[in-house]
Amino acid sequence: MTAEQAAAPHQAAPAIEEPDEAARRLYLAIIAEGGRIPCAGVADTDRAALQQLIDIGLLMVNPMDRCYTAVSPRSVSDRLGAELRSEATRLLVRAENLPGALDGLTRAYDAMPRPSGRAGGAVHVEGHVHIRQRISQLVSDCRFEVLTAQPGHRPADTLQVALRQDVQLLQRGCALRTIYQPVALAERPALAYAEEVTRHGSLIRVLDEPFQRLIVFDRTVAVISASDDNSTAAFISDPATITFLVGTFERDWARADTTEAAAALGQGPARTIPDRVGRLLARGLTQRAVATRLGLSERTVAAHISRLRDRYGAQTLFQLGWLMRGARDDR
Repeated sequence: MTAEQAAAPHQAAPAIEEPDEAARRLYLAIIAEGGRIPCAGVADTDRAALQQLIDIGLLMVNPMDRCYTAVSPRSVSDRLGAELRSEATRLLVRAENLPGALDGLTRAYDAMPRPSGRAGGAVHVEGHVHIRQRISQLVSDCRFEVLTAQPGHRPADTLQVALRQDVQLLQRGCALRTIYQPVALAERPALAYAEEVTRHGSLIRVLDEPFQRLIVFDRTVAVISASDDNSTAAFISDPATITFLVGTFERDWARADTTEAAAALGQGPARTIPDRVGRLLARGLTQRAVATRLGLSERTVAAHISRLRDRYGAQTLFQLGWLMRGARDDR
């Protein structure tokens, strides 16, 4: 078999189906009549079931006697089993030949020019188009795991491209973990992306504090933003730097919230504003910092704090944070 023949599409063999319930009932009725039924004796409502039995081979037409005759399911099973085994063998041969058929394309892909830089340094790529192209190559080359931290807004067109790539990544058996900020999952395109990749096995957590955008491929290449508008990215391959960035990600992942992610994806109860205020206070944030983080006025946050102090019987803000930390640990 040549490479062109192995790579050429083959017409799929007809699906071999088992008889449905109606076809089974008709077959049993024919058996009850002695294994024969006149052609004129089939009701119009049984025509579809009759055709199915003929297609499978459980009935054969006897034109001389103008009747349908039942065929042994054992002989049909043997014949169909042989056909399935033959088809399976053909597919295995195609699977074995496919890498060789694509070998020339694989060599061309591996030899494709890629950005190069100093050993252990960072390669800077400018322009959103070039950054997306390089990331697409890394996704395609990835074999084990992708770690991503995605703060803030992600454009809808970027998410559409990412969705196709990431679903294929997950279907190849790679792991994908993503940290979001709450504001990101409040946007419909990001939420739709998160729901779909989660359905394919991705893990998502929410961290309600600032963090930097980061992607790590197979713990060998990391991508970070190198400009405020994300128009320049640094692609890092230095092992020590990768270890540091992975450690930063794992620290944030351990502190991130699975409950809030589940709520955003419709898999759990939504967290209320007072709960979020209390959770941030328990982390040691000031009233002003909480207001800034949640996009609320300080007066609104002060009102929530007042009600929380009454609920927990706290005299000071420090005491309230301490009590709420204890209540959170109890859960």
